[in-house]
Amino acid sequence: MTRPEALEFAGELVRAVNARDTARLLSLYSENAVARSPMFREIAGRAAIAENWRTLFSLFPDLTVETKEVMVDGPRIALIGAVRATDRNGWFGQTPTGERIDYRCVILLELAAGKIVRDERLYDLAGVLERLEKSRIDKELRTAAEVQRMLLSCKTCRTAHCEAAGDSVPCRSIGGDFFEMIPLASGAFGIALGDVSGKGPAAALLAAMIQGMLAAEAENEARPSAVVGKLNRSLARRKFDARFATLVYGILSPDGRFACTNAGHNPPILLSGGHIRRLTSGGPPLGLFEQAGFEEETLSLGAGDRLVLFSDGVTEARNAADEEFGDDRLIACATGFTAAPPSQMVAGILAHLRKFCGGMPYHDDVTLAVARRIRSIE
Repeated sequence: MTRPEALEFAGELVRAVNARDTARLLSLYSENAVARSPMFREIAGRAAIAENWRTLFSLFPDLTVETKEVMVDGPRIALIGAVRATDRNGWFGQTPTGERIDYRCVILLELAAGKIVRDERLYDLAGVLERLEKSRIDKELRTAAEVQRMLLSCKTCRTAHCEAAGDSVPCRSIGGDFFEMIPLASGAFGIALGDVSGKGPAAALLAAMIQGMLAAEAENEARPSAVVGKLNRSLARRKFDARFATLVYGILSPDGRFACTNAGHNPPILLSGGHIRRLTSGGPPLGLFEQAGFEEETLSLGAGDRLVLFSDGVTEARNAADEEFGDDRLIACATGFTAAPPSQMVAGILAHLRKFCGGMPYHDDVTLAVARRIRSIE
């Protein structure tokens, strides 16, 4: 077989595979041909090879082969290329991922009298399994991210005396930041923002647990310090293997009184009549010391006063010059939106942050929440 004939033969094989034409494929094999692959091991005879191709096309109906290079050595042909297929039924006992998988493959053909007498397919089995595992994990993370988005508080909330907005941008598929906006049965309004140490699924699970505990305890306790104290004791008793969380939680009453406690978190910013104040009263991060106490500060908010809660992913975000966004830029940015609704302030600050970073990826979760007192209800 000449090289042009070998190239045409290889092209015909690839076209038949991509057309999923079993009859056309069989016409290329000798009656007693042998085929071997990591998936099907070794089979002999054209009938067995036909069943092999039918099974393969049934498992992967969108399977395609793309050749990158063809080498010819007399009666031997080597096709080097890529195989692509959607993992609908699972490979090698793995759970199906539903994802498109591609891998490099070498097909070695030995011919006699213009027919294939031996077909051997080689590919990096470890690499294929690694891709399948990565695809499975990616799918699970996407599902987890969707669940986390559902668990997060609504992005906007309004009561008779307060309106608030928040948003969270995880640096990975799922993150350890959370915010919560809670209209309480008493008529007061609770707002919290937390950050669990670490990243990824473990941090996200702990964040979801703390968020659920917070929502439950908020209705049982009138004081933020009492709520945070209960959360701390519960987490410390569970001993989460060197994990902890920071949290700020405050309650705005209808008459404008705002009580707040800070468990090791970035001090929230209070914008009041052109003045800026940081809220620092509280205690250590949650989960470190079971008997820790948490101080609480109470202040009076006037109509239009705003609270800006944020995670350190905001202030520690960096640009290409390795500069941090920092507290000063955040405060300057927030003061530029004091006439806008909280939702616009949140969107505006996040837009400024993206512009500052200039396309650089966030290395930590970015979470922001803003609450504005509307008016007093005595």
